[in-house]
Amino acid sequence: MAKQQDEDLDLGAEHVGLSKKKLILIILGAVLLMAIGLVLGWYLTGGSGAANEDEAEEVVEEQLPAIYHPLAPVFVVNLPPGGKAKMLQVGVQVMARDPALIQFLKYNDPMIRHNLLSLFGNQQDSGLRDRAGKEKLQTEVLNTINRILKEYDGGGEVEAVYFTSFVMQ
Repeated sequence: MAKQQDEDLDLGAEHVGLSKKKLILIILGAVLLMAIGLVLGWYLTGGSGAANEDEAEEVVEEQLPAIYHPLAPVFVVNLPPGGKAKMLQVGVQVMARDPALIQFLKYNDPMIRHNLLSLFGNQQDSGLRDRAGKEKLQTEVLNTINRILKEYDGGGEVEAVYFTSFVMQ
């Protein structure tokens, strides 16, 4: 009976040895697959930490919250003669993401208002009656403000201009 137990143990030892070999092969295969996955991931993401850091900085800049600044009080101008409307009243807000740019706009409000009053005062009422005319004026306002910002080193650009009120009489 002792002899039979020794044989069972030997059989078990051979079986365990075979399992150890399989286990080692499985572990080596898993490590190899992980290494291939890491190298492939590194290759697909650009392979350089510096490039990824630059992308991350750009994303942070784009994710700054929008800041809306009203150009108060509303603009009121006389329109050129010849049209039905004699007066234009426009409420304007600008949108930017940099608080320093908003501060620049506040500090230079008189110069910006002067340029916008000239722009509004030269409009023909017939061109402002439809949506396309108002959108064209909105683009002109945006370009005027951004030209001033560039000319006086305002530190960026206004992203959008919104008319919060628009009345012609």
